Amino acid sequence: DVELVESGGGLVQAGGSLRLSCLASGFTTDDYAIGWFRHAPGKVREVVSCISTGDGTNYVADSVKGRFTISSDNAKNTVYLQMNSLKAEDTAVYYCAGVPEGVLCTNWGPVVEYDTWGQGTQVTVSS
Repeated sequence: DVELVESGGGLVQAGGSLRLSCLASGFTTDDYAIGWFRHAPGKVREVVSCISTGDGTNYVADSVKGRFTISSDNAKNTVYLQMNSLKAEDTAVYYCAGVPEGVLCTNWGPVVEYDTWGQGTQVTVSS
């Protein structure tokens, strides 16, 4: 079974940085798609970013573009979300989710609902 485990969340002051990690296990292919999503209280879940581990195709939402960067280390089966210049409105629970087909992340975002989810990691940005 596929399992995703997030880490790296925490409390940071506005303007600070955090790096989230999503460790993937159980995929039978080296070409899969991982997305980062966030859910803040009272708001709709938002797609933040996604990446295809096969060819590096990736997407970053306009709301975080220029501040967040997604990357993958295939040797470590880990996808990272580097978050810089954090703002109070970035406060949310961040989840990674995945599917076993890399083409399901495009430059315009995920094209399907990803069906395997991690447990989430809390990011709190104090203003």
